[in-house]
Amino acid sequence: MKYLIVGLGNPGTKYLNTRHNIGFQVLDFLSNDLQVSFSADRYADVAVASYRAKKIVLLKPNTFMNLSGKAVSFWLKKTKVNLSNVLIVTDDISLPFGTLRLKAKGSDGGHNGLKNINEHLNTTSYSRLKFGVGSNFFKGQQANYVLSPFDNVEIDNMLDLKKNAIDIIKSYISLGSERTMSIYNGR
Repeated sequence: MKYLIVGLGNPGTKYLNTRHNIGFQVLDFLSNDLQVSFSADRYADVAVASYRAKKIVLLKPNTFMNLSGKAVSFWLKKTKVNLSNVLIVTDDISLPFGTLRLKAKGSDGGHNGLKNINEHLNTTSYSRLKFGVGSNFFKGQQANYVLSPFDNVEIDNMLDLKKNAIDIIKSYISLGSERTMSIYNGR
């Protein structure tokens, strides 16, 4: 059984520690935990790992956030992973900072990366782990907010939050989305 775990973000050092890149940050943390390294490949940086005898492909698209669907679609076909075994890790401004929420399917919620994935896959029926980054911005400042770095208080909490995100991803791989949602959502 294979899994495709995708972290959303923007390539380049300019975006490295921004809120919009929390998907990349979580996957970097997961790759360290699984002791694998990313290498550049077509449309993405890719790492392949094993967890509980299951093959896991970690994917960080290098197509920029708003074009993430191109990379996800390509790697979904290349790896022949079933859509039910795809998990997208992304930022979410509708959740308070640090809230982690697994969803088995759903709308893009105004997130352009998810919107592009929906368009390329022609479905919204894939799992996503939403990492709350809060909405501490003035009207019309959403783009500036998600492209800004986390503040010091948020950074102080980041290690525990990334550990929690990894626990959810591992549970998703081991138990599936429904059981994982019942265990972790609402915490």
